[in-house]
Amino acid sequence: MSVTVGYLQAYAEKTKWKPTLGSKEFAKKALLETSWADGLRGIAAVYVMFSHLTMAFARYIVRPADGEMGPQQWRQTPILRLVGQGQAWVACFIILSGFVNSLKAIKLVRQGNVEAALSNLAVSSFRRSFRLFLPATAATIISWFICQFGAYETARQSDAYWLYITSPQPSYSWGTAIEDLIRAARNTWLFNPDNVYDQPQWALLYLLEGSMVCFTALLATANLTTRWRLLTFTGCWFWSWNWGIRIGDPMVCPDIFLGIMLAELNHSEIPLALSQFSPLFAPPMVIASLVLMSFPSEFHTWAPWCKFLLEWFYKLSPTNAELSRFWPTIGAQLLILTCVLSPHLRRALSHKYLLWLGKISFPLYLLHGSFMRSLLSWMLFARSKLVEMEERNGDQTYIVMRYPLPGYTTFFIAMPIFFGALFAAAHYWANKVEPHFGVITRSAEDLMFKKRERPAVLPVRQERPD
Repeated sequence: MSVTVGYLQAYAEKTKWKPTLGSKEFAKKALLETSWADGLRGIAAVYVMFSHLTMAFARYIVRPADGEMGPQQWRQTPILRLVGQGQAWVACFIILSGFVNSLKAIKLVRQGNVEAALSNLAVSSFRRSFRLFLPATAATIISWFICQFGAYETARQSDAYWLYITSPQPSYSWGTAIEDLIRAARNTWLFNPDNVYDQPQWALLYLLEGSMVCFTALLATANLTTRWRLLTFTGCWFWSWNWGIRIGDPMVCPDIFLGIMLAELNHSEIPLALSQFSPLFAPPMVIASLVLMSFPSEFHTWAPWCKFLLEWFYKLSPTNAELSRFWPTIGAQLLILTCVLSPHLRRALSHKYLLWLGKISFPLYLLHGSFMRSLLSWMLFARSKLVEMEERNGDQTYIVMRYPLPGYTTFFIAMPIFFGALFAAAHYWANKVEPHFGVITRSAEDLMFKKRERPAVLPVRQERPD
């Protein structure tokens, strides 16, 4: 990387090239800020919601074409089809988790304050567990409660695929309902079984796992020099592609280690040295990353661009990584690398509306499924009647009664109401509900860490005089 920076600087001096966008002062200011991560997190949360809407009402977008080497609709083309690529945006969540969780610790380590970094890691790892567990449990309870009153029945009987496969039936009795609630809350933090009342919570276990991997890796390398720490993380990044196959892990460790390395890069001089070239390299890198993120989870031979990436997968993939997540993961990593290097992209992602999306991103992620299965389903299918439909399960075909999908007019009327109610609820959650979780976390921290009796930073051991 340093060779590349030196070459570009020499080229700029020789040709007297001057950037047309921004200045050195602009770049320094933009590179000091990390709020862009919130903006990107907000975009990722919105696209995860769109992916579930796509799975419910426009499943053809999931396919890269209509049949093997068949015609391609405009919504199925790369980048535009990102509305159906939920796994790519979950990868962005995990990378940003590794990046944000390691920023402060790496800064302290680079300053030589290892004791403060270790103290920060201990407290951060504790808080992270509560910040994931408490909101997820609250969202599960809300979804469970409205399910018991039949709020999901319309969605369960609809012809919207993602809605009917994620909408549970009410429990047979309140005693059984309590057991189902406990089982669902537990399943969020177990491998394989899903939380039946809020299926999108499957990713929270991997976010928690990634955070713990991040904290452990930083703890183990805190006393290394920057160069050896980077070499260690690079080796772990390559090695971790194999872990995903062995433990059924959806590319968490490669994303986390890449996030840590990007935090190291963020604290280096490289982004500032490359800042004047940002208008040149950032656009093609962003386009390339979005194309890679568009790689489908199935039907890999149905479009020429998919076949091209499939061939390169077999040539490049370390230890034959999981195909459906390999290119989306690489694309997400390239996208966030570009954000770290480009002050212009950072400034764009720090827009106030994107920062607001980032603030409500976690509530939006937790609530959108329940709103889709209740409010949206009621509005879309309120005037529909059950009709007979054929469904296939393997070689078997059987008849079911379902509500057919409504016309475009109904969608145009219902969707603005749905989005307005959902974003209002997410905003309320972020401002009124989330602070209560913070109070609980601080109380638990005071109790378990005896915070009032210890300093915020671990004291340096004093040598006894002879």
